[in-house]
Amino acid sequence: MSDFCISTKNLTKQFGKKLALNNLTLNIPQGGIHAIVGSNGAGKSTLFRLLLGFDTPTSGSCTLLGEQSDQLSARVRGRVGYVNEEHTLPGWMKVAAVKELQQSFYPNWNHDIYNKVIAYFDVDPKQKVAGLSRGERAGFNLSMALAQRPSLLILDEPTLGLDVVARQSFLEALMFAETEEVMTTIYCSHQMEEIERIAEQLIIMEKGRLINNSTPDDFCARVSCWVADWDAIGSILRNKNVDIPGFLSHREIDGQQHILVVDQGDDFGGFLQKQGAHDIAQLPVNLERAVNAFLTANHNKPVAL
Repeated sequence: MSDFCISTKNLTKQFGKKLALNNLTLNIPQGGIHAIVGSNGAGKSTLFRLLLGFDTPTSGSCTLLGEQSDQLSARVRGRVGYVNEEHTLPGWMKVAAVKELQQSFYPNWNHDIYNKVIAYFDVDPKQKVAGLSRGERAGFNLSMALAQRPSLLILDEPTLGLDVVARQSFLEALMFAETEEVMTTIYCSHQMEEIERIAEQLIIMEKGRLINNSTPDDFCARVSCWVADWDAIGSILRNKNVDIPGFLSHREIDGQQHILVVDQGDDFGGFLQKQGAHDIAQLPVNLERAVNAFLTANHNKPVAL
């Protein structure tokens, strides 16, 4: 049995001139909640299609639950749960009938897990699926996915479009499941407050490349915000006559310059001072701001083929 739930080595996928995955090497260990974030087109959907064997790579390799993705057995496929943003279900069927149909495909179905998770969402088993709210459909989908007792649960933007109450119920149900079952959860979302709350590992992708794989706290520690009075920064950024180490982003707020940088220590303040900045202070950065600045900076970098 592999120590890794997901493993890729130099995984590359090209569609014509578009490079969807660029020499991606990624290892995700068994267990825990791993968040994958990236801008649109970062390669997340392509990665999942290759991992699940729905497409083949241009080069490189990938494995899922210890098996080569292009040779997945029915046994391994049955150990994967999946919930996406659409929560697509047969609208003409009643909830109880859909649940019975889904249960028939999974011999290890756990009635207790299903009942405990569905209780978070107030879903009437006699109601037709078409009559469920978006939050109820999301909860129903999650309940069935968890009742399958998957070794790997993939959640692709599962709370998109949900109201605050439904999102809270979804996250509570997911965290309950994490304590009840040993499984690996891959959580894809643009909602940083959700990731900050539940994720143990933060994987950031951009232009098909892996650009971070660490805990959310360790990632935030890499990014720092420096505030200063610095009249010269506009000229520096326009003319690129000074290299600002680790530069991610800049904006002016109430006449002061806010500069976000990555992997810079306390000596960055000395660098600013040498460039004519004064009244220098360092501020903490939350996860959302750090990720957005990191993604934007990496999005603007040229892709190395």
